[in-house]
Amino acid sequence: MAETITIYTDGGSRGNPGPAAGAFIICDPAGKQICAEAKFLPNATNNIAEYTALAEALRKAVSLDAKKVKIFSDSELMVKQINGEYKVKNENLRELYNQCLDLLAKIKSRQITHIRREKNKLADKLVNRAIDAGRDIEEKPKNEKTKHIRLGILISGSGRTMINIQKLIKQKELNAEISTVISSRAETAGVEKAKAAKLPLEIIRKKDFADIESFSEKIRKTLLAAKVDLVLQAGWLCLWKIPPEFGNRVMNIHPALLPAFGGQGMWGHHVHEAVLKAGCKISGCTVHFCTNEYDKGPIVLQRTCPVMDDDDADSLAARVFEQECIAYPEAIRLFAAEKLVVKDSRVMIK
Repeated sequence: MAETITIYTDGGSRGNPGPAAGAFIICDPAGKQICAEAKFLPNATNNIAEYTALAEALRKAVSLDAKKVKIFSDSELMVKQINGEYKVKNENLRELYNQCLDLLAKIKSRQITHIRREKNKLADKLVNRAIDAGRDIEEKPKNEKTKHIRLGILISGSGRTMINIQKLIKQKELNAEISTVISSRAETAGVEKAKAAKLPLEIIRKKDFADIESFSEKIRKTLLAAKVDLVLQAGWLCLWKIPPEFGNRVMNIHPALLPAFGGQGMWGHHVHEAVLKAGCKISGCTVHFCTNEYDKGPIVLQRTCPVMDDDDADSLAARVFEQECIAYPEAIRLFAAEKLVVKDSRVMIK
């Protein structure tokens, strides 16, 4: 990963407030695109969209361990506010403004500059794509080479994530194949979905084995027989002993920002109910490499979403799942591109 990056941000609203989006594009010093994302906002003003774009871009920059950041935005007001030339008088902006300042403080060298809209066409285009689609958008870097990988997917429930991944494979958004699906339950929606999709399926129930060692050994042999490169836990609810040959090759996605709201029993709506009870203003999801403890292991990446005042567990779960649909494929691509390096229990992105 380049220590110096350039960021272009833009935000827009149709209605002010109305359907809106904030977008950013990150490039290396040679101008090669590293990533491009847009966050859809169902009802927001132009200013909220502009600051959302900047905050999301800075979170990404921090996750990439960037040391020097040059930021370009066509929002003259936001640039002057960040540079201390204008005060933020709108109370609705203050929280996002403070988030941006906190994130900027984590970057050794940073500079934000105003540019004219015609110099920011790519970010503007991404904003409009997100508003038109009514969802978050993520663009893969063009010509990014990834090796073809074989996936083993572990399920215990609906299989929704499994089907999303299979859909991306069919759309050639992931250079991968699902070489085996292992379900810890015989009768579940995920099993029927795997059969309907004609995916190789094994039922391996914990209760059919004398102990966790024999249960884990059966999983290990199944994965090895399928020549799996990367294992994805997708709603998998059983603790199993990960063998040494699958160290840093088993991923899990958790519907909260670990290390908060993790551990045994913290899955599905239990997590979202705990987040709401704690009064959190932000939730999201975490992709991490698995260890032999619940929800432990090096964090690969995280994505966030707001918690609304009128949320219940269902509405929050739906918003978090939107981020899961972006986070898991991104983590798979990074693994396939051999960009993930685990050092001292931390994941570095090359």
